Amino acid sequence: MNNLFKLASECLHQGNVDEKLKITQKAWLLYQAGDLEYQMDYPIAPISQTQFSKRPLLKSPRDMPRRKFSTEQGVTALLHALAHIEFMAINLAWDILYRFRDLPEKFYQDWLKVAEEEAQHFTLLRNHLLQRGVDYGDLPAHDGLWVRAEQTADDLLARLALVPRCMEARGLDVTPAMIKNFNKINDLKSAEILTTILNDEVGHVKIGTYWFNFVCGERQLDPEASYQQLILQYLKEKPKGPFNKEMRIIAGFTQAELDWLENDK
Repeated sequence: MNNLFKLASECLHQGNVDEKLKITQKAWLLYQAGDLEYQMDYPIAPISQTQFSKRPLLKSPRDMPRRKFSTEQGVTALLHALAHIEFMAINLAWDILYRFRDLPEKFYQDWLKVAEEEAQHFTLLRNHLLQRGVDYGDLPAHDGLWVRAEQTADDLLARLALVPRCMEARGLDVTPAMIKNFNKINDLKSAEILTTILNDEVGHVKIGTYWFNFVCGERQLDPEASYQQLILQYLKEKPKGPFNKEMRIIAGFTQAELDWLENDK
């Protein structure tokens, strides 16, 4: 039998992009074959030991050039930025299942599924970039995506609030507009890829919501109050709208949570 946490460690603690993809696919196939085990006592390395490729060059979000649909270079830069988000999402999914132990097996199966789907998304975008003459890493990317993982390395509830229920949920808000813009410029392939990603991301946020509520139940906490407290604690302010209320409801957000997000106070 293959230990899921050993595979997670192998994936997280080496920086080669292709190797991370291979390990993710291997783990998913082993899970489907019933050949994975969950040895909870496997050592947990500090999150600072996570490795990434030297490319792309990472910059502060404020130092990144604006990406416009009006030029080919702008579209390519946007697709590269989206590929970077999906690549980091692979690592985020692996880290949450690696770092937090003694949970039901379904927790680990759910996040492995997320890692595998994020790897599919990354591969779709990377192949699309290659057709435009650019590979992942050829352009700079922003360095803010891993910060939330580092900030929440010691608290599963905070991780669930900040990553699937904030960062990924934001994708539900902004991706439909990007799909429309790609359709406007007749880039139907990009629109098709983003539609696939959007549909899967609803499921990822829903998984995050399920486990957020589960952990709140274990800790005897009110989920809505805990979500508000954690968002303000880590972000210092609410995420900016507009919000895709229909998709967020499907993904498990309550009407009270949406009302709180939309309230200016």
